[in-house]
Amino acid sequence: MYDAFDLTGKVALVTGGNGGIGLGMADAVARAGAAVCIWGTSADKNAAALAQLEAHGVAAAAMICDVSDEAAVEARFAETLERFGRVDACFANAGISGRGALKPFVEMTVEDWRRVTGVNLDGSFFTLRAAARHMIERGDGGRLVATASLAAVSGAARNEHYAATKGALVSLTYALAVEMARYGITANAILPGWIETAMTQSAFNWDKFADAVKPRIPMRRWGDGGDFGGIAVYLMSDASAYHTGDTLLIDGGYQKF
Repeated sequence: MYDAFDLTGKVALVTGGNGGIGLGMADAVARAGAAVCIWGTSADKNAAALAQLEAHGVAAAAMICDVSDEAAVEARFAETLERFGRVDACFANAGISGRGALKPFVEMTVEDWRRVTGVNLDGSFFTLRAAARHMIERGDGGRLVATASLAAVSGAARNEHYAATKGALVSLTYALAVEMARYGITANAILPGWIETAMTQSAFNWDKFADAVKPRIPMRRWGDGGDFGGIAVYLMSDASAYHTGDTLLIDGGYQKF
């Protein structure tokens, strides 16, 4: 094994870590030796994910947290530190999409808008802020990673609220990379393409959508959570110490086709 990828002794926090992309990242860093704390809103999914992580022989924990609630984020982060002593990498991955059939932009309500921005943007802000404070105070660097989306760099009709949050995360990442560099903290954003998760299941099961989109993916398949394990290990590892302020598009080549 390349020693720089060994995460033994490090601790990762992954929000939305009980399924999909988040679990794919959490599982990979656990297999590389890291202790892992996942946050989610489903007790059943948390329990199943925790069992999967503990099977790798690392310390792990699963906590209930609605990241759109500032007080909840602060409390869970304090609990995470009490349990593990430190957080070396924070993956702000929790996110939601528009609910059900997406409305035309001109029919989007303030409630629709704020529901998505509350989790995707405010939740990432609360989470990354808590992690940055801790890493600065600890004084030996760290990793901040935001899960944005292909929607940040391509048109997402009827999904403007989702796209706006993901575009904002890219800009937030760039700013964090500049401000946090003096503390040895890197900041990067991952941009997933069309990934098969619980959030995308209804769209992927719609034949008209699948027939239009999947042929445009050069890899000719949907992505899955496991496709994000390698990038998570790399971004958490010593191998990425000089890699910051980047957007890493993982979409099977979709954006280039």
